[in-house]
Amino acid sequence: MTTFNVHVTIENKPGISDPEGDTILNDLVLKGTHKTVSKIKTAKMLKFTIKEKDKKIAQSKVQEICAELRIYNPMVSIVTIDVFDA
Repeated sequence: MTTFNVHVTIENKPGISDPEGDTILNDLVLKGTHKTVSKIKTAKMLKFTIKEKDKKIAQSKVQEICAELRIYNPMVSIVTIDVFDA
């Protein structure tokens, strides 16, 4: 078995409001700083450390865990799972 680090990134689908990102962007606009920034989207990241035979199995297992625990809402969220050697 090999140890892998797995990052699960959960963000809103296009068209779904992101009040936190909007608030951060508005703060930048009000301060008049960083005028080149035109959009900010927030996301949540979960970091797993898991032991499995290979990266594909590690990714599949973490995806199964996320679905089982209902960590995200598939109607409004996009989920990206990245697997790295530990």
